[in-house]
Amino acid sequence: MVDAEDPITSPLFRPYKMGKFHLSHRVVLAPMTRCRALNELPNQALVEYYTQRSTPGGFLITEGTLVSPTAPGFPHCPGIYTDEQVEAWKKVVNAVHAKGAIIFCQLWHVGRASHPVYQPGGGTPISSTRKPISKAWKILMPDGSHANYLPPHALTTSEIPAVVEDYRRAALNAIRAGFDGIELHGAHGYLIDQFLKDGINDRLDEYGGSLANRCRFLMQVINAVVSAIGAKRVAVRISPAIDHLDASDSDPLALGLAVIERLNKLQQDLGSQLTYLHVTQPRYVARGQTEARGQGSEEEEAGLMRTLKNAYQGTFMCSGGFTRDLAKQAIKDEDADVVSFGRLFISNPDLVHKLKVNAPLNRYVRATFYTQDPVVGYTDYLFLGQEQVTNRPASRL
Repeated sequence: MVDAEDPITSPLFRPYKMGKFHLSHRVVLAPMTRCRALNELPNQALVEYYTQRSTPGGFLITEGTLVSPTAPGFPHCPGIYTDEQVEAWKKVVNAVHAKGAIIFCQLWHVGRASHPVYQPGGGTPISSTRKPISKAWKILMPDGSHANYLPPHALTTSEIPAVVEDYRRAALNAIRAGFDGIELHGAHGYLIDQFLKDGINDRLDEYGGSLANRCRFLMQVINAVVSAIGAKRVAVRISPAIDHLDASDSDPLALGLAVIERLNKLQQDLGSQLTYLHVTQPRYVARGQTEARGQGSEEEEAGLMRTLKNAYQGTFMCSGGFTRDLAKQAIKDEDADVVSFGRLFISNPDLVHKLKVNAPLNRYVRATFYTQDPVVGYTDYLFLGQEQVTNRPASRL
């Protein structure tokens, strides 16, 4: 039984102007690693995956996309640092645009969340620190096994500008590929977050210690990217309260506000806003890393998120464990301007329509999140009204 909503009165389906972009609804495809880009090249499977999830006036964010050869920490993630990768992404972008949707490329460097097997010449992953991620976490290896993280190389101050330049070039490449803009992944324990969080960053130079110093690398990357492609095509994702991959901080609210203070000042100085700020709800850890089926409370972590939302002068995007009702409430209460959905979008390519009519949702299969199969668990989830095919196409692997 479905219960269609009036798009005029439903918070999730009110149009929204996000910077220069006119959205027809507030349901965003969140960036999610899927490991289907064999040899770091987007392929036809990615074309189909993103096209399936495109709607007229909808907004999509790609999976984390590698800014350099040292950036990966998962098998078969796409890159955006070579001409071949740029050409391959054009097919995805063109297909999404043909459906009337808008798409941003998430720029990603995992930092210490890597392994020599993913590094050029078997080198040591880079980070803000020499401390490895604890043995409570394991890295997925190319053969499907799991291993411990190893001690990284702490970037010297003289090495950091080259990494900033990697982000700048990647942003330019994303625009060459036709993307409408980029999102900087500064969350979830990856490289930028490794500078932000005092639970990781133990530096004694101008990149460590105080909040101002720990924000320095992020702001250098933002400034470089904005100077290359313009603020209106740039967004930032942070997760101050998330301890994924040991990324803890002693004062998440102060950290989040410190970042926002600098973003607001940048926007004021430029006379132009970033596209949005994307913040992950703390319940991402509690619910996102398990198969928990309980409904999260609409007031969960509300104080921290509401404070960040009220402080930021621009579009505020939330993600992390949202259900239909939680998302509607967040928009209604003005705790978010737009909401990004992850796992529910994996198993429901037509999630926008299903949320609109309140249709039952397909359950996702976690075991297929990070495989290389171009069909199973990737593009074979059913749309509303489709019947299960007994003899479905076999994997092309």
